[in-house]
Amino acid sequence: MGFTPGGPPRILIVGGGYVGMYTALGLQSKLAGGEASVHVVDPQPQMTYQPFLPEAAAGSIEPRHVVVPLRRVLRRCHVVGGRVTSVDHAHRFATIENCAGQLERRSYDVLVMAPGSIARTLPIPGLAEHGIAFKTIGEAIYLRNHVLSRLEAADATAEPRLRRKLLSFVVIGGGYAGIEVLGELEDMARYACRYYESIEPADMRWVLVEATGRIMPEVSPRMGRYTAKELTGRGIEILLNTRVTTMENGHVVLDDGTEFDADTIVWTAGVRANPVLRQTDLPLDDRKRLRCTATLQVVGCPEVFSAGDCAAVPDLTSKDPNAICAPSAQHAVRQARVLADNVIAHLRGQPLGRYHHRYAGSVASLGLYRGVAEVYGVRLKGIVAWLMHRTYHLSRMPTFNRKVRIVADWTTALLFHREVVALGQINDPKADFVRANAAS
Repeated sequence: MGFTPGGPPRILIVGGGYVGMYTALGLQSKLAGGEASVHVVDPQPQMTYQPFLPEAAAGSIEPRHVVVPLRRVLRRCHVVGGRVTSVDHAHRFATIENCAGQLERRSYDVLVMAPGSIARTLPIPGLAEHGIAFKTIGEAIYLRNHVLSRLEAADATAEPRLRRKLLSFVVIGGGYAGIEVLGELEDMARYACRYYESIEPADMRWVLVEATGRIMPEVSPRMGRYTAKELTGRGIEILLNTRVTTMENGHVVLDDGTEFDADTIVWTAGVRANPVLRQTDLPLDDRKRLRCTATLQVVGCPEVFSAGDCAAVPDLTSKDPNAICAPSAQHAVRQARVLADNVIAHLRGQPLGRYHHRYAGSVASLGLYRGVAEVYGVRLKGIVAWLMHRTYHLSRMPTFNRKVRIVADWTTALLFHREVVALGQINDPKADFVRANAAS
């Protein structure tokens, strides 16, 4: 197969998210000693279990417990802290900018491209300055501190217009991520109001803006309507078939003419493939994803594998021959298992398996003791769906260590209620030190 002379074949995994970490775990457990050398490259040497980000933001889970340190779990792999900036597959090497800011080339025999996705943004005035994305643990911590700090600021002022702005919260995007972060944060803020003398839950305004005619496209229209009814029953405004035209200076203007001020704007309007894919000589589809076969190999490049959000993998369960697997954690984790087996089969010259998984459904949390689920056609809601959400994602959380810590967090929150402490100083930890030096 033309492997690198003088050593075992080198497998380079770009990205340490769902696909990257699960693939590396599969390889290190199934490869014989010395059969191959596995290298995992990611600028953040940890995997974030994103379905638990809303609960981390709402204070039900300690944020550190939803991330898995790669160096701890991938003991038989080489973890490289850095960012892949380009791939030259014709010459079998990737260019990496390491954490020290230095560029290096790293050759490979087999490449696994799993850089994942980034937030899909639009040219909306004010979005970059005032929007808050929700894909990383840092963004979850920041959003939690920001929401609680808005309550603190509102409690400190009597000026009506400023209070309305501080207590107005907008989520843009009514998919799985948007609904969960909206439900969890509203529930947390409602609970926190009991500690402020001048703020009642009715003083807050929560608005969901969705460009299409329904929310939660991951579930059936019937369950989408139930979710909307549940949220509106809590006083949350849901604006369908509506787009934001501008949010400059926190002044939100919608295409139906509605205008209002908001100091918290959360952007969850979809994702797009990591732009590093454009810095490769690999084939991309019209959405700039890697074109893959059912064996998770990149089309025309049998030494390159991919899966997850950055890959256009055929959906063999669909009657549509052009159908592509949806970008979800459910597919990513299962694809990674097939991918690891196929990489090993490729190294050993054995037949490769095809990825075939019928979408099981979705589960979502809408706040404490509230949820919605649709699994294999069975529809559940309320506390039963909420328990299913927690049980399912706990079972998918990597490592026994993290499972135990999360259960301990839930038990503590059940006994002593959720934490509503804002640690806003972490956003600017040197501020007091700078002021002290300026005063001396």
